[in-house]
Amino acid sequence: MTHTEIVVGVVLDEAALTLEELARACAVDTRWVVEHVEAGFLGDGSLGVSHWRFSSNDLTRARCLRQLERAFAAEPELAALVADLQAEVRSLRQQLRAAGFSESRGS
Repeated sequence: MTHTEIVVGVVLDEAALTLEELARACAVDTRWVVEHVEAGFLGDGSLGVSHWRFSSNDLTRARCLRQLERAFAAEPELAALVADLQAEVRSLRQQLRAAGFSESRGS
């Protein structure tokens, strides 16, 4: 007899975090999140704080920004630039793999 295991989960992109939930998940104050949204480093740039909802991508980016700022005492602008560059490198590597090229780290 075969055993079938059913896994139930929630797709995080469909679940939106509030400002408070995002701040708590990143271990930061809500002011930190507001400042980063207003600067254009997080979220979709909408103005109404009460209407802000954050995706799993926002959560990942916020944690990356926080880590860069703390680990390297980086200014928010620099942390955002580094996060953008890291995302671009990931995207380019995915494109190379999809095109059939393997990663070469020796060069």
